[in-house]
Amino acid sequence: MTDVRDKVIGIIAEQAVLEPSDVRADATLEDLGIDSLGLVESIFAIEEAFDISVPFNANAPEESDFDISSVDAIVAGIERLIAEQHGRAGGA
Repeated sequence: MTDVRDKVIGIIAEQAVLEPSDVRADATLEDLGIDSLGLVESIFAIEEAFDISVPFNANAPEESDFDISSVDAIVAGIERLIAEQHGRAGGA
C-alpha cells in the first residue's frame, strides 16, 4: 500500500508546510511542527482522501483508539482502516 503511504505523507507534509521527502517515518507530528489544529485538519483531509472515518477524538487524543505517535503509526492505522472498510464493503 505504498500509494496510501505516499498520500498520507503528502497530506501531513502539506499541513507541516514541508516537502514530502522531508517527512521521516519515525517523526512525530510535533517534530514536524503540526499543532492540535493542524492534526485535526490532517485527519479531516485523510478521511476525505480515503473516504474513511478515523476514530480520533480531538478533544481527548489520549483516549483515542487511533495511534498518532509517529508518521509510521498513522500510515499503519490508515492502512488498517482501509482494509477493514474494504472487508465490510466487499462482502466476499
